[in-house]
Amino acid sequence: MVFLSLTPAVLSLLLLAAHFSRAGLLPLSLLSLALIALVFIPRRWAALTLQVVLVLGALEWVRTIVVLVQVRMDAGMPAIRMALILGCVVLVTLGAAALFRTSRLQQRFR
Repeated sequence: MVFLSLTPAVLSLLLLAAHFSRAGLLPLSLLSLALIALVFIPRRWAALTLQVVLVLGALEWVRTIVVLVQVRMDAGMPAIRMALILGCVVLVTLGAAALFRTSRLQQRFR
């Protein structure tokens, strides 16, 4: 069942990789993909690294929301639905980081 607890982190890293790839930031995209390997390393440093990366990823999503809302508003296009969807991505990414604080995952990552 630990695998199910790690699924949001893997999905969040995959979304970040796709985001960076679409922005043309191949090194960050590859780094996001490579960090998925840390899920399989049962060490405390791996869990802390994943938590930090996921929180930074959530901040990147917030920055993206701000930029895209401004672009859409300047173009006279609606932005609320896009902001709500990406807001959910922010919450899932932060939730994935928070899951590393649960007792089940803290036991796995000693």
